[in-house]
Amino acid sequence: MSAGEGKVWFVTGSSRGLGRAFIEAALSRGGRVAATARKSLAELTEQYGDAVLPLVLDVTDKAAVFQAVEQAHAHFGRLDVIVNNAGYGLTGAVEELDETNVRDQFETNFFGPLWVVQAALPYLRAQGGGRIIQVSSVAGLTGLPLGGAYCASKCAFEGLSEALAAEAAPFGVKVTMLEPGGYATDGVTGGVRSTPNPLYDDVRAALATHLATADFGDPAAAGQAILELADTPNPPLRIFFGTEGFPMMQQVYAERLKSWEDWQELSVRAMGVPGSAS
Repeated sequence: MSAGEGKVWFVTGSSRGLGRAFIEAALSRGGRVAATARKSLAELTEQYGDAVLPLVLDVTDKAAVFQAVEQAHAHFGRLDVIVNNAGYGLTGAVEELDETNVRDQFETNFFGPLWVVQAALPYLRAQGGGRIIQVSSVAGLTGLPLGGAYCASKCAFEGLSEALAAEAAPFGVKVTMLEPGGYATDGVTGGVRSTPNPLYDDVRAALATHLATADFGDPAAAGQAILELADTPNPPLRIFFGTEGFPMMQQVYAERLKSWEDWQELSVRAMGVPGSAS
């Protein structure tokens, strides 16, 4: 059975952008999809009929998440691919960040996926396997200027997902963290912005210049790629979607390794073990 054909998907954040591309790709291949979003997606049934179960869901509502997952399982009889895609950006220098905005960011980007995993994993475990695809970000692997809160939420998401992968593997459940680069969606310019402090205007100008000149990917291509990812017998723990992630992380990790190596002597002495200074 291929990724789209006959498999049941549960996808959060399905109303637009990558989430919409994911569900349309799965449905176009004969899959069945529980498509969730904060607004009604009832129009999907006009095109796809019983193959889609549209569910209104705010992933920050834990009880609602468990109810939605239970409803999807009861409707389709199984769950094969869980895609934690719901999330949004928060742009602002660390000094500018509003506490409420940061907490809201974590409620959606971290706690929401946590609730989905906790609700879905018992079903996957009971049926002997399944896939969990965690839509993270390159920003979860390194800190980016004006993205401190967003990066923090995705870094936490990365740690949670890596632990989950090790815990779920004995039950036949495979976890992949998807690290998208820039795509032509409103996620690039949307989201929440902090109240600007003029001291960071130069940083904002540099970000605006980058966005104005960057090449953004086609969400439809990402939709086809996720089908292949879900179909492969041995999926990677992490995968980049796009061209910018791999070279960026090559540089980031080269610099980290060099810095750790340069300071290794002090690192060892910090243990206070006799002979560690030699």
